[in-house]
Amino acid sequence: MQIENLAPHVQEIARALGDKLSEDEIAEELKKYVDVYRLSIPKAKETIVKRYGGEMKDFSVGFQRKLAEIRPNEPNVDFVAKVLSANDKEITSKGEKKRIIYGFVGDESTTLPYTAWETEGLQLSKGEVISVKGAYSREYQGRVQINFGNRVTIKKEDESTIGEIQVADGPPKIVTINDLREGMGYVQTKGRVLSVEDRDVMVKGEPKKIFSGVIADETGKVQFTAWSDFKVKQGDILRISKGTVKGWRGIPQLNFDDRAEVTKVKEKFPTIEELQKTGMSMISDIVSKGGAADVTIKGALIEVRDGSGLIMRCPECKRALQKSMCKVHGRVDGVPDLRIKAIVDDGSGAVSVVIGRELTESLADTTLDESMEKAKQAMNFDVVKDIIEERLMLKVVTLSGNVTSDDYGLSMIVRDARFGFDDVKQEVEKLLIDLEENR
Repeated sequence: MQIENLAPHVQEIARALGDKLSEDEIAEELKKYVDVYRLSIPKAKETIVKRYGGEMKDFSVGFQRKLAEIRPNEPNVDFVAKVLSANDKEITSKGEKKRIIYGFVGDESTTLPYTAWETEGLQLSKGEVISVKGAYSREYQGRVQINFGNRVTIKKEDESTIGEIQVADGPPKIVTINDLREGMGYVQTKGRVLSVEDRDVMVKGEPKKIFSGVIADETGKVQFTAWSDFKVKQGDILRISKGTVKGWRGIPQLNFDDRAEVTKVKEKFPTIEELQKTGMSMISDIVSKGGAADVTIKGALIEVRDGSGLIMRCPECKRALQKSMCKVHGRVDGVPDLRIKAIVDDGSGAVSVVIGRELTESLADTTLDESMEKAKQAMNFDVVKDIIEERLMLKVVTLSGNVTSDDYGLSMIVRDARFGFDDVKQEVEKLLIDLEENR
């Protein structure tokens, strides 16, 4: 990221933080969150303001984005879009009749449904381009919906502001499972069902049975939810047309309901056993999707983070303790545990990883008992983190698990871990050269 491109964002953060950080310090923080932790600029700005105790009321957490980037349940959404339809309707709310406007808006990325709940003085016409500030989003059956409430500001813009509209309700885009991205509109994909189970949920106060599982092709796996009973069974090869893609903590998820066309096909296709073996993924590909389910990455462990090594956990909720205190259960007698919190970089991107006790013992060639003894001898828990850092820093590791996203970027809860190569030194040197060339 170029320094000159940061200036407006740095100044906005500085206004919210007052004298808590200098502009140079803000710029370094912003670069770290964007370049290392792979947060979007808006999310990085919001995180910095919250972390350093800035005045959120002085900070505009809304930011202009493409419609496909909007996630469910966001309280402040700004965008520019074309009004594709505008329908008036009278409803009864809290015993009173009121007018709402509903329809679809679209931009170059996708289309989304909207509802304007406060319509006094509001006129929306098909074909006009509007800039919206202060809307909020909700989710219905796996699809993002935009709502205009009493805080929204809507302005008409020149039609040239918007390019060609990507119509979500048009012909579905044919994609592989690895290409699925949240907010794509209608998609068509094909895969074999690795697992499926039914469960009961409440939808608008009514019980409904849905079907969830995992479907895969040669390029990857994705979790799915079927909102209608398509008689799906484990092992079926499905062609799903008019599915939609939502996300859970950044992991794309495929949704389809009675509007979708689901066909069981008979053709040569990899077996369940073959599809269970995850292929290697570049971190940059995972970043572009915002997360991924059941992937394998290979990279250099470039930082062992605070919170690694010997820790104590609450015996009730298993949370890590801070000075013998659990956030939920207060002061407790902790249970010892080992873990690694680290940053892994493959030259294309970086991801935070959390590695549990058994894998930590294997990678660091130690045990919990040995770590406890060393900590007692040194009278300091930090000695265990130092040992892990000495043994693992800049080693190449191959890790598997789910990669999710939150306010702090991408994170993998590691399910399997091993050293990446026999000739570790040679491969580390090569990877670090590639890493520098890609910076």
